[in-house]
Amino acid sequence: METLSVSTSERVDLVDITSQVAQEVAKRSVGTGTVTIYVPHTTCGVTINESADPDVVRDIKMHLTKLVPKDGGFRHSEGNSDSHIKTSMIGSSENIFIESGKLVLGTWQGIFLCDFDGPRTRKVYIKIVEG
Repeated sequence: METLSVSTSERVDLVDITSQVAQEVAKRSVGTGTVTIYVPHTTCGVTINESADPDVVRDIKMHLTKLVPKDGGFRHSEGNSDSHIKTSMIGSSENIFIESGKLVLGTWQGIFLCDFDGPRTRKVYIKIVEG
């Protein structure tokens, strides 16, 4: 298993980590297999979405904030209940196929670390399985 360290710059931030994941796959020289990307945080997730148009990331951030506002009257006393809920909506892991040593992603797809309680430095675990 490999560990990436990813820094975010805003409270709600999506960071494209596709190239870092692809580099880890290339290092292993895996022809065929899968890669699991897992984020071990309760206020941070990972998703696959369009990476070509930055407005997609902007729209995701804006609408998740509208759906689950920070000041939603939550009982959790740390002031980040919205972050926990957004993480549950997005999820903490993604699995991607590897074929011919490359990630199998659609033309416009990218892998994003989604921080909902930043800015912070987050860990991303990458597990590659051949086969």
